[in-house]
Amino acid sequence: MPEYWPSCAYPLLGVDGQDRLLVTDAFLRSFLLRPELAPVDESSATELALHQRLLDNPRAAVIDGDVALITDLDARENYRIWLRFRDRLLAAPCLEAAYTALFAGEGVDVPPQLVHQLTQILLRHILGDTPEAFEARAAEMLFRSQKVSVTEGTVMAADEMTVELFATGGFGSLGELLARNRTPTRTIDLDVLSEGNKSSYWDRSERFDFAVNLNRGQPALAGLCRTLERWIRHFLSVEVSITAQREINAMAWVWHVGLDAEASALLNDLYNRVEVSEERMERLLCLFELDFADPRAMRSAIAGRPVYLAMAMDSDHRLRLKPQNLLLNLPLARTQ
Repeated sequence: MPEYWPSCAYPLLGVDGQDRLLVTDAFLRSFLLRPELAPVDESSATELALHQRLLDNPRAAVIDGDVALITDLDARENYRIWLRFRDRLLAAPCLEAAYTALFAGEGVDVPPQLVHQLTQILLRHILGDTPEAFEARAAEMLFRSQKVSVTEGTVMAADEMTVELFATGGFGSLGELLARNRTPTRTIDLDVLSEGNKSSYWDRSERFDFAVNLNRGQPALAGLCRTLERWIRHFLSVEVSITAQREINAMAWVWHVGLDAEASALLNDLYNRVEVSEERMERLLCLFELDFADPRAMRSAIAGRPVYLAMAMDSDHRLRLKPQNLLLNLPLARTQ
């Protein structure tokens, strides 16, 4: 199997005895070579000197006075952002701990693209070298926004950036994927990942150009369930099973977690018996039931009860999953 997602910098990291990822100098240097920080012809001598100092020692202490001497305002801000991010990584014992810490406190203070890169790297580690193609494609949804179409009961998702790149409103024989947006577009063919073409995923893993069917019973949705199970197991050391469901059993509903902001708000309103419009209900894409293998891993008051999950698109038909919600909001016994 070819290496998948080769540009995410995963090979530059170390792994400790507990299967946790360790930040290396090579990993830190990879950020310095990105366009946001790499020098250009117009870079000042001060910027060039700082860049070289960090290439020589990516962990070097840098005071704000050093950064303030950079004349280019964008470069100055980019260095401040990256140094804050770097310091967060270095303050944690492993990448997993640094990732979780990003969501603590008053909110994330680094750009979304850095959070998404860490999510991708962590998923690459968790999925390992031989995942199913449907698991890898489903994992893309945890770090890349999707564009969704619901046509005659069929729920299709495609990478939003890919759709925008080709300015397409349709997926060839699948019809107008984005018809509800009523935006003048041209139509192209995007392959739908299937049992017949799944071997092609690996050579195209960084093109992000496979659409997926998210209906219950489809392999992509099953792949998402398996990926989320592995995500939870790696971070929280608990075994869970996740299955797609048609509806929530109101008698068993004591805990829920939205997999995105839209689903979180929708589940909260439904649980609290707030009236929900038909238009909002139509945004609900999937419901899931999460069950703990060992009820003792749950808060005692609700041990043995299911946890309901959901994902929903926003009013622009975007699906933006937040896998960190599963790390912060499950009813674990040790959080009591």
